[in-house]
Amino acid sequence: MVNAIIDNRPVCVEEGTTILDAAESIGILIPHLCYLKGLNEIAACRMCVVEVDGYERLVPACDNDVTEGMQVHTNSRRVREARRTNLRLLLSQHNTSCTTCIRSRNCELQNLAEDLNIHYQPYAVQPEPSVIDLSTPVIREAGKCIKCMRCVQVCDKIQDMHIWDIAGTGSRTTVDVSENRLLKDTDCTYCGQCITHCPTGALTARDETSRVLDALGDPEITTVVQVAPAVRVAWAEAFGLEPSFATPGRMAAALRSIGFDYVFDTNFSADLTIMEEGSEFVERFTHRDRYVWPMFTSCCPGWVRFLKSQFPSYTDNLSTAKSPQQMFGAVAKSYFAEKMGIDPHKMFVVSVMPCVSKKHECEIPTMRDACGDQDVDVAITTREMTRILRSEHIRPMDLKEEQFDNPLGSGSGAAVIFGATGGVMDAALRSAYYLVTGANPDPDAFRSVRGDRPWKESVFSIPGAGDVRVAVVSGLGNVRKLMEAVENGEVAYDFVEVMACPGGCAGGGGQPIHDGKEMAALRGDLLWGLDAKSVVRFSHENRDILDLYHDYLGKPLGERSHHLLHTDHHAWQMPSQMED
Repeated sequence: MVNAIIDNRPVCVEEGTTILDAAESIGILIPHLCYLKGLNEIAACRMCVVEVDGYERLVPACDNDVTEGMQVHTNSRRVREARRTNLRLLLSQHNTSCTTCIRSRNCELQNLAEDLNIHYQPYAVQPEPSVIDLSTPVIREAGKCIKCMRCVQVCDKIQDMHIWDIAGTGSRTTVDVSENRLLKDTDCTYCGQCITHCPTGALTARDETSRVLDALGDPEITTVVQVAPAVRVAWAEAFGLEPSFATPGRMAAALRSIGFDYVFDTNFSADLTIMEEGSEFVERFTHRDRYVWPMFTSCCPGWVRFLKSQFPSYTDNLSTAKSPQQMFGAVAKSYFAEKMGIDPHKMFVVSVMPCVSKKHECEIPTMRDACGDQDVDVAITTREMTRILRSEHIRPMDLKEEQFDNPLGSGSGAAVIFGATGGVMDAALRSAYYLVTGANPDPDAFRSVRGDRPWKESVFSIPGAGDVRVAVVSGLGNVRKLMEAVENGEVAYDFVEVMACPGGCAGGGGQPIHDGKEMAALRGDLLWGLDAKSVVRFSHENRDILDLYHDYLGKPLGERSHHLLHTDHHAWQMPSQMED
């Protein structure tokens, strides 16, 4: 332990503690921009400088440790002036059109400028020119980049994709796509983790709100919206509502207030996914010699892009089942359209997702199986949903709860946990057990695949089928380690659930941004809590799903099910495959 004095207050901390953390431990907050604990501690922004007795120069608090007897001044006149100068220099290269920036009111640069009382700019403002490419779901505006390096570190250290890098030298130094490429020409998975860790609006998800509002305003169009499981535990964070108040029913009421003709729950198609994917796994597992192993889940489009570019030889290992988003779109523009007498060509299907990569997924050429149009017309993020609610003057706190529409609005507890890491595996095993034995397992029998550990393994016994070796992994850096272990024969599994974002969809790149805070574990716990309270906890007991098979699909893996609900992962290519 070492003892120091920070702003005339004694502090005793473990050796190796930074000045920043030591100050925070006694309630003294030192401003910073680039710092992310354990990830980006490079002192690039110089906003956390402090004055230390005996040191001629100011030192950054984020990468200097407290030493015995150190006396630190975090807010002296010299420190304040240095921070203001540093911030004004950053702002001199920044596009400060805050009123039209997506991150306005949720921007660390904007907050810091206000906190430091920056109300005039003595330096000429010359932001880097931005060339915005709307062909990809991830958008970069160079003029808003502050060169903090967070995106580089997240992509390198957490996701292990190395899409971003430093470009240029001297005053022309900036952050750009690595190897002098365009983003559309890379194998970016569009996970969006760079977006949620960017402190400004330099990285954003392509905004689709205008397309949604245009469809809502067209009397010739029937608008249908589906909401993913993970959205329900995050949608109201921007409004400051407690999870107990921000119920799925209140979320349904908010979407209906915008003007959607039908408001459905992606939980329905999550149950449908389990019926197809669970049946597919049982078919493969009971005929092992016909298939390659392990079988991988295919719900996460970021993971599918990763596999196809980084480990393409394993593409056949992917489940052919579409994701819940795409299954919903296919069913909406076929079964539901027929049932309601709606022309599917005049139906506009919107999905609200915690994910940026879903924007790519709905545009894949093979996702047009219902009527020839895109099965899902547009995917918006949780953040975009919030912006639409605000632009339409919807106050969720004033709304009463309403039910989702039928028959695509029901879902089981097994469906809601799709948003948490381990949830797809847990749900699939519940129904796989039933499909083999004809009896339900304890819905909590597969608890060992739960939790926020990035790589989980377990073995479950299904009577009549044998032991099933499973793994659950989230975060692409962890996924790469698992894939290399599989490739090298170090591990052997039968069934593997993969999510590109750490913590699963709950921590997705389209979720609300809380700078410096990782929310996936908290949101995931809320999803598991919703499952525990559900009356129906098995996908195969969802009455509306059973009716769908009885009235329209026939059976899981049947001819019509295969046409609408499954896909060929070889039918489209990643940029690196096109080069080959």
